[in-house]
Amino acid sequence: MSVSSAHDELLTPRVAVTVFLVFAGTYFLSALVRAITATLSPTLSAELSLTPGHLGLLAGGYFFGFALTQLPMGRWLDHHGPKRVVLAFLAMAVAGSVAFALADSFYSLLAARVLTGMGLSACLMAPLTGFRRWFSPAVQLRTNSWMLMTGSMGMVASTLPVQWLLPVIGWRGLFWALALLFVLSMAALAWSVPAWTRHANAPAPAAGSPDGGYGLIWRDHYFRTMVPVGFMNYGGMVAVQALWAGPWMVKVAGYTPDEAAMGLFAINLSMLASFWTWGVVNPHLARRGIRPESLIGWGLPISLVVIVAIAWLGPRAGWLLWALFCVSSTFVALSQPAVALALPPQAAGRALSAYNLVIFAGVFVLQWGIGLAIDALDVFGWSEPHRYRGAVALFALCCVAAYGLFWRGWRRIERDRAATLRP
Repeated sequence: MSVSSAHDELLTPRVAVTVFLVFAGTYFLSALVRAITATLSPTLSAELSLTPGHLGLLAGGYFFGFALTQLPMGRWLDHHGPKRVVLAFLAMAVAGSVAFALADSFYSLLAARVLTGMGLSACLMAPLTGFRRWFSPAVQLRTNSWMLMTGSMGMVASTLPVQWLLPVIGWRGLFWALALLFVLSMAALAWSVPAWTRHANAPAPAAGSPDGGYGLIWRDHYFRTMVPVGFMNYGGMVAVQALWAGPWMVKVAGYTPDEAAMGLFAINLSMLASFWTWGVVNPHLARRGIRPESLIGWGLPISLVVIVAIAWLGPRAGWLLWALFCVSSTFVALSQPAVALALPPQAAGRALSAYNLVIFAGVFVLQWGIGLAIDALDVFGWSEPHRYRGAVALFALCCVAAYGLFWRGWRRIERDRAATLRP
């Protein structure tokens, strides 16, 4: 793609703001649905007799749906563009929301959850693919963080507001309302998002060719360096924020369901503030030459210390420490736009979708895996609070190991970069 054609694709400020806001509103709804199981877990557990393993699988089913669509979606985004792809996928989200509202068993809830996850899997990847062509690199770093901020707003809305609405319309009424909101989002996206012009994206290569498939992505050293922390640390942050922080506060820290909802509200509000801050500072850091992998390398260890402290402190670890863990984990969110910028613009959809597959495969494995660990540790005769602590300790060990793998790749990137700068 030539410089001139790349420049011609940049949106005017007014159009850019409109496009960002419409995509952000849709992502807000998808994040609300993603996290809503943490707030609904006491209600669903009581009504359908769900175990921790069931809860983990139900929450993880959403991310399993995400993972199923990522690789084909990446090619579709590069070929058809964000508008057509996100509209087609949101139709599945409407169907999934209706199916969840009508479900009367765990397995029907799970099937609806997977379908909803598939339908909402384009809500972040579609805008980020468009931003790769429509916005300058510095603006991309900012808009990526602010998209995640709107996701945090959705997760905030999934806590106390949902808790307040439950007695009024019930959890089934919530999902009927969400289905309607997704239909309205589709109308707004159809009206505001630009068409995908093929001249700016070279003629689409065949899916089986080296340029049309994922070989270019998986072989890239920068991409592979980000995989361990994307799967374990990023995926773990989302798994905790979307599910396990809530049950921990009730089962281990002794919170009431209302107090746990308040704690989740505070955690998600902290995340919102963090992503807003990253959106403000990222362009300044980029201008100073401070690279995302360096920020991850120096900042992510804070989260490792915090998660170990949570497992150690047990009942004394309430919402504040979980908020600190999630906030200190946001360093790894810088990896998402960094991966897109490290690869050619015509491969942006595939790069983002492949990395999103890594992240949400991690979320699915960890949400389900932590629940399975809690159930499995009963073999030692441990009490429920001790089983939660043991599962979190295992998760902490995995996070440390993933960071170690990232550190080795990061040092190689630094050495290679230094070698290219030598005279």
